[in-house]
Amino acid sequence: MSGEEHAPLIESRDDLIDVMAQGSKPRAEWRIGTEHEKHVYRKGPLAPVPYAGNDGVHALLDGVEARTGWQPFFDGENPIGLRNDTVGGISLEPGGQFELSGAPQVTIHDAAAELDSHLEDCRAIGGPLNIHFLGLGVTPLWAVRDIPKMPKSRYGIMTAYMDKVGSLGTSMMYRSCTVQANLDFSDEADMVQKMRVSLALQPIITALFANSPFVDGKPSGYLSFRSQIWLDTDRARTGMLPFAFKDGFGFDAYAEHALDVPMYFVIRDGKYIDTAGESFRAFMDGKLPQLPGARPTVKDWENHLSTLFPEVRLKQFLEMRGADMGDRDHVLALAAIWAGLLYDQDSLDAAWELVENWTDEERETLRNEVPRTALKTKFRQGTVADLARLTVDLANDGLRRRREVVAGEDETIYLRPLEHTLETGMTQADRWLHKYHNEWQGDLTRIFDEAEM
Repeated sequence: MSGEEHAPLIESRDDLIDVMAQGSKPRAEWRIGTEHEKHVYRKGPLAPVPYAGNDGVHALLDGVEARTGWQPFFDGENPIGLRNDTVGGISLEPGGQFELSGAPQVTIHDAAAELDSHLEDCRAIGGPLNIHFLGLGVTPLWAVRDIPKMPKSRYGIMTAYMDKVGSLGTSMMYRSCTVQANLDFSDEADMVQKMRVSLALQPIITALFANSPFVDGKPSGYLSFRSQIWLDTDRARTGMLPFAFKDGFGFDAYAEHALDVPMYFVIRDGKYIDTAGESFRAFMDGKLPQLPGARPTVKDWENHLSTLFPEVRLKQFLEMRGADMGDRDHVLALAAIWAGLLYDQDSLDAAWELVENWTDEERETLRNEVPRTALKTKFRQGTVADLARLTVDLANDGLRRRREVVAGEDETIYLRPLEHTLETGMTQADRWLHKYHNEWQGDLTRIFDEAEM
């Protein structure tokens, strides 16, 4: 994590825009990336996993390093992740959540092979250490104070700042898990269409993937408590980005928004400097109090863009951030639904026709209500379930036209978990609640066996 100070300086606003615009790629080079976080825990007795020790998260990283040959990276003397020989890798979230940032894949079949290999590594190394992996949007039992903190400097800065800007920011950091799909764009106009469609539909995806109904050992009152957490984390850097639907939206408008988001840190000589709450605009003018006279580099700007947390994030690709972590099949379903919607122009155009006359108020209302009621959330004359059916159908059509076939199966097979949700009317969260109130008889510890990955 060094080299920020050696990157090219930001000389003008065009440099800010160029960081994002450089992501533009011809269709033949579009790829699908998946990122997913898994809670780590012990059995017998149930407990979260500390970083240190012969059977801690540090040992887990060491074991995966030895098994895969991936190279560790460090915060000080502590390994905090692994990098492979492409652009993927493993990193630690604040509470030890074990994240795979997958390499860009040509097809979802390729993403499935990558995911299966990763889970095999996790089980092979984690099993002997009594480390297990949980596919839920929020850890169901432990409070933030119960979860060991990972030795990452940036998270120390963020933890202190979170309490100043929201009441649930530390819950986001230490006890939530998401799955994310990353997709490409061809140029600014393509980015704009995909950004607008993705933002509008993000609450529909949140509903379909709702998988965090428990917190602090009991039902939370929400089907996606993870999504609710983001509503009270830090409104300056989260949300539905209504400005993206205004005339003239593009790279410049997103840069303008990012400049107004307070900073977290600057990295110099491999060390994190706490700049929480400071202005990147001031940094550009050489007026950052912590580094008087210093001006930002391209790498500083890239780091800053990574600290924005809207429902869809723009970097050199688009990150879809609205889904709870789930089981293996739901990880792939998220990649499938977005690839089907965004990588087929007919489906993308049809999705835009579906959402283009939704108002800012309607989009915001969907975002605010879906965490509690998911598919049953009312919208105009129907419900989110009706919108979800249309969305999945469009994705199915798009995937079918992609004609990516392996062993006689195209990519539509990865939408089957969502088809099941729509057929039954029950999200993953609904199914967990049904078990909790019936066969589990209120014994929430049962979920650690059934949601183990």
